[in-house]
Amino acid sequence: MMTHVKNNPVYFGNLFDELFNNIPANWGKDGQNALSSPPANIHETADAYHVELNVPGRNKEDFSIKVDNGLLTISYEKKEETEKKEYRTIRKEFSFRSFKRSFSLDEKVDTTAIQAKYENGVLLVLLPKKEEVKSAPKEISVL
Repeated sequence: MMTHVKNNPVYFGNLFDELFNNIPANWGKDGQNALSSPPANIHETADAYHVELNVPGRNKEDFSIKVDNGLLTISYEKKEETEKKEYRTIRKEFSFRSFKRSFSLDEKVDTTAIQAKYENGVLLVLLPKKEEVKSAPKEISVL
C-alpha cells in the first residue's frame, strides 16, 4: 500500500532557513530570474567565504567582478559572434547568455583582499574575512 504525503511548504521553508542559517544576510537575493543566472555555491571556512558559479564555456576576460557599498556584483557580457562565410552553423544549442548576480556582503568580509579565478568552467571568488572576525577555538577556565 502506498502512502501519499502532501507537500508542506512550511516545512521546506524551515529546512532551507536551517541550511542557510550561517550565510551572511541577503546573499544571493538579487531578484534575478534563476533560469537566466548561473547556479552558485557558497561555502564558509574559518578564514573566508567561497563563492562558486557554474559558468562553463566562457572566457575569463568577459567576467566583471565589482564591490560597491557592500554589494558584490558578478556579471558576464555575451560577446556577439560573427559567422564566417566559409563556416556555416547547422545547429546551435550552446547558450551563453549575459548575466548579472549580486550578493550582499556583511562587515566580516575584507573587500580589499577579494580574489577570483576561473578554472574548469567554474568561477571561484574568494572573500577573505577580516582578521578580527576569524574565529579560533577558545578554552574557558572554570574557576
